[in-house]
Amino acid sequence: MNQSASFSPPLPALLGRPPVRDGLGVGLAVGFSGLAFGTSAVTAGLSVAQACALSLLAFTGASQFALVGVVAGGGSLVAGALGALLLGGRNTLYGLRLADLLQFRGARRAAAAHGVIDETTAVALAQSGRSDARAGFTATFVTLFALWNATTLVGALATERIGDPAVFGLDAVGPAIFLALLWPRLREGGRTLAVALLGAAIALAATPFLPPGLPVLLASVAALVTLFPRRTGPAGGGAR
Repeated sequence: MNQSASFSPPLPALLGRPPVRDGLGVGLAVGFSGLAFGTSAVTAGLSVAQACALSLLAFTGASQFALVGVVAGGGSLVAGALGALLLGGRNTLYGLRLADLLQFRGARRAAAAHGVIDETTAVALAQSGRSDARAGFTATFVTLFALWNATTLVGALATERIGDPAVFGLDAVGPAIFLALLWPRLREGGRTLAVALLGAAIALAATPFLPPGLPVLLASVAALVTLFPRRTGPAGGGAR
């Protein structure tokens, strides 16, 4: 008998761990959105290979949808890439927090860096203890990465075979999924909602005067709202 096998938990026991179940659930729930991205990317004019490369190398849904949205609107690839980078910048902040929590080393650290996104961060931070955080992060990353890339390919290939994708209204799929990704944050209200509304107002006001893609970049200045200190109640008590 292989002695190393005795130290490895059987698959049912591994899948039964709460952090692994959490990761699998989130990965399966979000991963199928890759169909919408593959559809949106090809509808915007990208090739199947380009759509798949974005999912494989970028692997951050909101940034990917932002990029193809700018390109679909007639904006330049540079403007789309800048918008995607602005959105993806939050993952750097996630990484600072997760590096201390997970403490991966060497090649595992490099691989984990590619998987630092909203979903993996949320699952990891919801766990108690480093072991569970690592298990939740890994399960979410592996499941979501595999499913997102597979469904991107399926969506892109299916859309490419359609004579005129615009006939089916597929150009609306990307914005709809993008809004769905943001909706849980918007429901929090407060500053999150204020930033979203201000950003939308800036983009709408700038659209008639600026080339496609630039209004989205300009709208990012709405995030400066978060730099102002929160108002608190009278001394001795905070705002509720």
